[in-house]
Amino acid sequence: MRTRVTELLGIEHPVVQGGMMWVGRAPLAAAVSEAGGLGIITALTQPTPADLVAEVGRARALTDKPLGVNLTILPSINPPPYADYVRAVVDSGVTVIETAGANPEPFMEQLKGAGLTVIHKCTSVRHALKAERVGVDVVSIDGFECAGHPGEDDVPGLVLIPAAGDALTIPFLASGGFADGRGLAAALALGADGVNMGTRFMCTVESEIADSVKQAIVEASETDTELIFRPLRNTARVASNVVSREVVRILEEGGEFADVRELVAGARGRRAFAEGDLDAGIWSVGQVQGLIRDVPTAGEVVRRTVRQAEEILDRLSLSARDPQGV
Repeated sequence: MRTRVTELLGIEHPVVQGGMMWVGRAPLAAAVSEAGGLGIITALTQPTPADLVAEVGRARALTDKPLGVNLTILPSINPPPYADYVRAVVDSGVTVIETAGANPEPFMEQLKGAGLTVIHKCTSVRHALKAERVGVDVVSIDGFECAGHPGEDDVPGLVLIPAAGDALTIPFLASGGFADGRGLAAALALGADGVNMGTRFMCTVESEIADSVKQAIVEASETDTELIFRPLRNTARVASNVVSREVVRILEEGGEFADVRELVAGARGRRAFAEGDLDAGIWSVGQVQGLIRDVPTAGEVVRRTVRQAEEILDRLSLSARDPQGV
């Protein structure tokens, strides 16, 4: 299955594993890339820029196919040295960087000068157009269904994806709400050049998070998430648990960030993934968890997503040619 994204990134299938904090590590990224998609290592999951370079090396021992690194620049309690991580991405030898959060423009000259293909994640058409203007190669457009930060416009993918297609000239990925070939086929029909999947790849054999977290996602429905930080205009979609519900309550009752700072500390969310304590802290998950019912290998996710999409598109094409014969 060839699209503008597969041609640009040098991959076989239009399936990208998005960057995910505490999840995007070498075994998962390498497995996705080896299967023909694009695997992405999350930079800030690594404690230092040097550790990031080493993690890319660990992935390189598992695949020689294209790999990417995600660098998300967001307000945080203790901001990391972003410029040093950008240098590490350049030094690591990966071919793709996925940026998110703040405008990547301050780093574009450095990234493009190093020959990197830049994907930028956006949650609105206006932000996507700005990213196109500053020179990114691909936009990943996140619908309201997505895990993490969906923006403040609350526009779901069914509207956001074709709106982006109408406005952009560069290739773009559909993100948020995708878990299988039905989603990929729909995304292509809506004008996207592929899909970016996060939550689906959390629930794979190679994902190095606790099995209890994977099982919780398999058993969850599409309604089992919370939108935190809404009153602060920094909305994030996370799993519904004791901590996230408490954060929502405090902020809805007029609390400020200082009142929930300890509840939302990244170290607590990391414990949830590492130790399997589902109520240890907040952890991101998308509404698409309601479509996930197994824990296969990452390669199987890529292959069956593409296979199912091709079957759907072939069936629709046949139906259009011969509506009486299908």
